[in-house]
Amino acid sequence: MFDHSTSWCVLIPCFNEEKAIREVVCSAIKLGRPVIVVDDGSQDRTADIVSELPVTLLRHDSKRGKGEALRTGFREALRMGVDAVATMDGDGQHLAADIPRMAAASRLYPGAVIIGARLVDREQQPASRRRANAVADWWISWACAQPVVDTQSGQRWYPRAALELAESAEEGFVFETAILIRASREAGLGVVSIPIASRYQTNFRHSHFRPVADTTRITAHVARCMFRYGQPISSFQRAHRSPTIAVVLSDDASAAEPLNARHRSVQPIPRVDPGTSL
Repeated sequence: MFDHSTSWCVLIPCFNEEKAIREVVCSAIKLGRPVIVVDDGSQDRTADIVSELPVTLLRHDSKRGKGEALRTGFREALRMGVDAVATMDGDGQHLAADIPRMAAASRLYPGAVIIGARLVDREQQPASRRRANAVADWWISWACAQPVVDTQSGQRWYPRAALELAESAEEGFVFETAILIRASREAGLGVVSIPIASRYQTNFRHSHFRPVADTTRITAHVARCMFRYGQPISSFQRAHRSPTIAVVLSDDASAAEPLNARHRSVQPIPRVDPGTSL
């Protein structure tokens, strides 16, 4: 059973997802928590489909990007007074069934950002995507000053302290990188990953991620953060410790088991004021 001592909701940003959105949203509704869907100016029937379901639907009049869709959803979640938000994409690549394990991990590691890391069935991931994700993990972990597994996963658990950082974060796909770095460096939050399946079936729509443009923007943002926060040597050392990966078998926190020797307590990250250097 769920631990209802923590108030949380599910947030699903979407754009032109008419093929998958009903099943995705209905699976989230079954969790028994409030569901917020942000339609980012879809030009198909996405909004019409969602409007038939018992969820909070927020609509952008035109496409503003995933970052603004998440930000809109975070604002609504904060208005609702929740303690945390679980995010999942609207294309069917994430399973609502994994969210209870994220909630359980959040009880094991209070205040941490929880990432659904695509560590199971990784062979389904295109080789080029695996390599790109590995490079992103290396650099973003350095910028976060702590090891982070699967920095590009959109299935996450954000505690309230992270939600409150959303207003000044970047746009588009950079947003998820920016809020992860700020949560680590400015709020001192830990990051924990739980293994989820890689799902790249051919029936999923083509990713909205633009490999060249978005990778360039993310890289530029990480570089600015490295300069902004300073402490490159100590940040590098902390980033190359063993990551925290929690294997949670159910929504009951007592069912958590270690993944080899990589399951450890999350140590608070020292807060760093922008501009601080060694």
